[in-house]
Amino acid sequence: MAQQNAILVIGSSNTDMVVKSQKLPAPGETVIGGKFLMNPGGKGANQAVTAARLGGAVTFVAKVGNDVFGKQAVQQFQREKINVRYVVTDGEYASGVALINVDAQGENCISVAPGSNSRLKPSDVEPALDSIGDSAFVLLQLEIPLETVAYAIRRCSEKGLRVLLNPAPAQALPTDLLASLYLITPNETEAERLTGIRVTTLATAEQAAQKLREMGVANAIITLGAKGAYLCTESVSKLIPAPPVTATDTTAAGDCFNGSLAVALAENQPLEQAVAFACKAASISVTRMGAQSSIPYRREVDGLPLTTPDGHSHAF
Repeated sequence: MAQQNAILVIGSSNTDMVVKSQKLPAPGETVIGGKFLMNPGGKGANQAVTAARLGGAVTFVAKVGNDVFGKQAVQQFQREKINVRYVVTDGEYASGVALINVDAQGENCISVAPGSNSRLKPSDVEPALDSIGDSAFVLLQLEIPLETVAYAIRRCSEKGLRVLLNPAPAQALPTDLLASLYLITPNETEAERLTGIRVTTLATAEQAAQKLREMGVANAIITLGAKGAYLCTESVSKLIPAPPVTATDTTAAGDCFNGSLAVALAENQPLEQAVAFACKAASISVTRMGAQSSIPYRREVDGLPLTTPDGHSHAF
């Protein structure tokens, strides 16, 4: 794979099945009168779609079931012009699904059956790693087995590829794994899980980011929601602000941030500029409902100015 802006995303693909009703059912209770929505999701898929919409040449490595959800997911990836050569079909396990109940106040309860996502093995990833060019950027998350994530990171390190790890859902990670990363992008909760530092202010965000670098990561970004993202490198430690918007649904905002960050880095944008670009994309996504349905296109991100704390607006 030698395309310009080549990005390899390795991760999960789910179908989200949502029932919105007045109240959440108690144990043993049936609640009638809900509205049903079915949306494509999964952190890996969300990030792959983001990167494709924003101009990346995306190859996605995932595992889906031999069922209607898996087939629909692959068709959707193809519509987004994602290379699906390395999306593997599992003949035994069903595709990943999330069953989500949401009440009138926005409270929810979620049950996830990872299905085939839990069976994505190093051997499924190896063909894509063998074919990838040495200028590609690699993006991973933690909704697939940690063994597979660790294998991919080690192989990318051997090949000299830059790896971005979005450590979500939160879990502890081996130190040797961190030392092989170009960039890690936890949110406040994930940063606390990795470093033991509770992130509640910019000062504690800086402390956690510095700790991640001390643990071996070359560069750290802690995403801070509406505030933006805290960037920490060998030479820079600062907040990159997000444009002010009115949020209606934050679903997949973190995935949008990571997918767009990968695009900017694959284009060799400087890291500060890449983070600002990702903040803009994520800010657009929270003004829309849904996961992949909320992800913007490149023309929308390029057209959005960023308002800095001093009140000046400028486009990156």
